[in-house]
Amino acid sequence: MDQIDIQLLELLQQDGRMTLSDLSKALNLSRPSITERLRRLEERNIIMGFAALVSPAGVGRGLLVFIEVGQVTVPCRKFEAFIATEPDVLECHRVTGAVSYIMKAAVSSVGHLEALVDRLIPYGRVNTSVVLSSPVTARTMIPPKSHP
Repeated sequence: MDQIDIQLLELLQQDGRMTLSDLSKALNLSRPSITERLRRLEERNIIMGFAALVSPAGVGRGLLVFIEVGQVTVPCRKFEAFIATEPDVLECHRVTGAVSYIMKAAVSSVGHLEALVDRLIPYGRVNTSVVLSSPVTARTMIPPKSHP
């Protein structure tokens, strides 16, 4: 990946709806060249897709929480199959340390959170943290700068 690919990634992460014309102007390249670069980045799974960023509050899910599940009482694959069907869970990560999973969920109310926790309790020890604010979200991701 060269510097132009990195700039292309930055531009698309800032505005995924940029047209090929806008990208070609911003990077001083032809539209076919931009198209080819995008195709290569997708083939290499660097660009995994394009999606809209949706405000949880805007769709009635204004309570954002992180949930830790530890001491899992079922095989991991069984828990993962269950959590894949849980629409309130936005992200689920199997992690090292004192807990087995960390999840990000968006719910409409404390009652909605309570119902989600009730569905999780049979799978292990559940701990929740309510997000008060998010000073950093959706940071632009580029390759790390090499160190000498």
